[in-house]
Amino acid sequence: MEHITYLDNAATTPIRPEVRTAIVPFLDERQLFGNPSSSHRIGRTVRAAVEDARRRVADVLGTPPSGVVFTSGGTEADNLAVIGTALAATRRNKRMQVAVSSIEHKAVLDAASAVVSLGGESQTVPVDTSGIVSPDHVKEVLGQEPAILSVMWVNNETGVAQDVGELASICADRSVYFHTDAVQAVGKVPCDLSDLPGVLVTISGHKIGAPKGIGALIIPEATLIEPLLHGGGQQLGVRPGTENVIGIVALAVAVELAVVEQQDASRHTRLLRDELEGRLCSAIPNIQINGASRRAPHISNISFPGADGTAILMHLDQARICCSSGSACNTGTTSYSHVLRAMGVSPDSARSAIRFSFSHDNTTEDVDRVVAVMPEIVQKSRSLNGAAP
Repeated sequence: MEHITYLDNAATTPIRPEVRTAIVPFLDERQLFGNPSSSHRIGRTVRAAVEDARRRVADVLGTPPSGVVFTSGGTEADNLAVIGTALAATRRNKRMQVAVSSIEHKAVLDAASAVVSLGGESQTVPVDTSGIVSPDHVKEVLGQEPAILSVMWVNNETGVAQDVGELASICADRSVYFHTDAVQAVGKVPCDLSDLPGVLVTISGHKIGAPKGIGALIIPEATLIEPLLHGGGQQLGVRPGTENVIGIVALAVAVELAVVEQQDASRHTRLLRDELEGRLCSAIPNIQINGASRRAPHISNISFPGADGTAILMHLDQARICCSSGSACNTGTTSYSHVLRAMGVSPDSARSAIRFSFSHDNTTEDVDRVVAVMPEIVQKSRSLNGAAP
């Protein structure tokens, strides 16, 4: 089979062999199929596995097990954090108001819009041209006394990393809850939640080698959240429903591996990212790196002004190179990235942006394959658009 170069790891990752090994017994063995809420011995065995996974996730991230609420993924966790906290605020006689940064994942931005549709309010915190949230802007927005501020740890399109410790501290000083979407942070940057007490944190399994359909929201206390689902009362009632046992077991293994291997993996992906950017900058005139000031090591967002990003992706796919123009979650959209727009990137540059995202599985040969075809692809696209090569 012809080799495929996969550089879209920010969209999803293959299931890791260690994860696959851990979940096989829950697929095959007759003693491990039970409902974890059942009181008989098979149910108790499965319940023990769920609670063991909860403890393992908590231990490796540095947070109490009681605060780990398993969800169907990052989108549900983000919605639970933003909408659930806003609704719960009304029980404390506070305004149903949230604040989010302008570069958040759509799961957070649309959750904030849902709060407005429910009769609440939403404030937006801007970013600078590097994609960084200013503490001064945060302080200004917190003057409106929102129930929660949500700022993602690492941006999924540019890799820009925020100083979540400082932002969390500002929120704590003003008695405002802080939420961070850490989907692109776990395994890429140090994530010790013991340094972030009282913070709500979203994680997702399929970005770190677990199956799709599993994630978690880390919460400081159950009463902080108004449930969005209602049912059997599982997980302290915060997220009721029969637990996804296979996904939960997989998530625990994937998070452990991601955190333990983070330093080595980050060193590896940074070398590949920097090599790709350096070689493309040398081979192709007039390109720009988006958000280059402070980034996680696994994402490179590059604009090729004068070229068409969709055409570039098509030609890369024909060359059996998989990458993206931004978030894989924005299906069916033709407008350019809201993240780049918020950073002040010109429409021409934003429409020509390509995101390359690396994992520990990538090699220098993958970089070679991109560099070998990219100059001609960009030149052709620019020529068709009437732009200088």
